[in-house]
Amino acid sequence: MILNFRRIISQILLFITLTVMTISNAQAQIYQTRAKQAILLDADTGTVLFSKEADTQIPPASLAKIMTMEVVFNQLKNGKLSLEDKFFVSENAWRKGGTNSGGSTMFAKLNSEIPLEDLIRGVIIQSANDGSIIIAEGLGGSEDAFSNLMNERARTLGLKNSNFKNSTGLPAEGQYVSIRDLAKLARHVISEYPQYYSYYSEPAFVWNKIEQRNRNPLLRMNIGADGMKTGFTEASGYAIVGSGIRDGRRLVAVLSGMESKKQRAEEARKILDWGFRAFEKVSIFKDGEILGQASVYGGRKSGVDVVGKGPIEVYLPIGNRDKLKARIVYEGPIIPPVEEGSKIAKLQVSIGGEVSQEIDLYAAETVEKGGLKRQAMDALKELLFGWL
Repeated sequence: MILNFRRIISQILLFITLTVMTISNAQAQIYQTRAKQAILLDADTGTVLFSKEADTQIPPASLAKIMTMEVVFNQLKNGKLSLEDKFFVSENAWRKGGTNSGGSTMFAKLNSEIPLEDLIRGVIIQSANDGSIIIAEGLGGSEDAFSNLMNERARTLGLKNSNFKNSTGLPAEGQYVSIRDLAKLARHVISEYPQYYSYYSEPAFVWNKIEQRNRNPLLRMNIGADGMKTGFTEASGYAIVGSGIRDGRRLVAVLSGMESKKQRAEEARKILDWGFRAFEKVSIFKDGEILGQASVYGGRKSGVDVVGKGPIEVYLPIGNRDKLKARIVYEGPIIPPVEEGSKIAKLQVSIGGEVSQEIDLYAAETVEKGGLKRQAMDALKELLFGWL
C-alpha cells in the first residue's frame, strides 16, 4: 500500500567545500563598506558578489526614475511610442517639477510640447522631476495612474520588494524599494534596452539654453562606468546605481545610506574596483559531470544522479576562497517517473553565507516507477524517519 507523505524542502543534501584555506581576522568579512545597504552583481550571470541589507525597504528617491524609464523603454520597444512623440507640459508638471519647485529640473516651459527623446535625456541626465511628471501624465493621464503602470512592470520583472507612488521618487507614503530590486531592474534595463541605455552615459544635456552635467560621478572617473543614476532623501541618505565594463565584464552596484556626495562617489568607485579585481571565474564541474544525487520516492532506484548543462562556472573570491560553498537543493522527495534531462534541482552557491548564484541541475538518467515492494519500503521509511 502506498502511504501519503508530506512534501518538504530538502535544504541540505550535499555540501561542497570548493576550497579551504586559513584567513586572518582582518579577512573575517569578504568586504566592508560605509553604505548602509549595498549589493554588487555580475550583470551577465546575475551572480551576487556582495550584499549588505539588500532587502531592507528604503525610499527610492530619484532612483525611482529608472523604473519610469523602464516603462518608457518597454513601450518604445513594443512600438507603442516613438522618440518623436511630443508631450504637453501641464501646470501641475511645471509647478511640481519646474524652476520654482526647488528640485532637479530640465526647465520645461509651461504649455509647451517636448519630444519624448528630449524628455528622456532630461530625466536620465538631469534627473528632471518636471520631465518625469510630463511623461507620467502623457502616458498614464495622471501620476497616480502612471504609478500603476510602474508597479505592473515591477511585478512582471519580479521586483518583489518595491512599490511606486510617483514617477519622480519624491517622498510619498507607501513608496519603497530594496536595493536588490534596483540591481535587478538595472540589469534588466541594460540587457533589454541597449539602444536606450546609452543615454545614461551622456555627459551633459542642454535644454531651454541651460546646460547641466550628468549627476553620476562615476562617469568622470575613467573606470569603465557608463551609468546609471544617483538619488538622495533625508530619510535614506545618498544613494547610487552604478554600472561599468572592464575587459568585457559588466558589474552593477547599488548603494544607499551614505552621508554625503563625496562618500557616495568614493564607496561606489571602491566597490566596483573591488568587484573587478577580487573575483575570478573558475570551472568547478565539467560538462556532464555528476554533482550528486537527489532522492526518489518509490522509484526503481532510491536516487537519481544530477548534472548541469554545460560546464558549471562560479566566481571565486580571491583571498577569501573559504567563504565559497555550494549545495544541491530541491523540493523532494522526487516522484517517479523521472525523465533524463528534466530539471529537478539547483546548485546553490554561497559567498560568506549569502546566496550568490543558482544553477539549474538536471536528471542524468531516467528512473522509472518501482514495484509495490519498493513503494511500500519508501513509504515505511517516510513514516519512520521522514525525508531528511
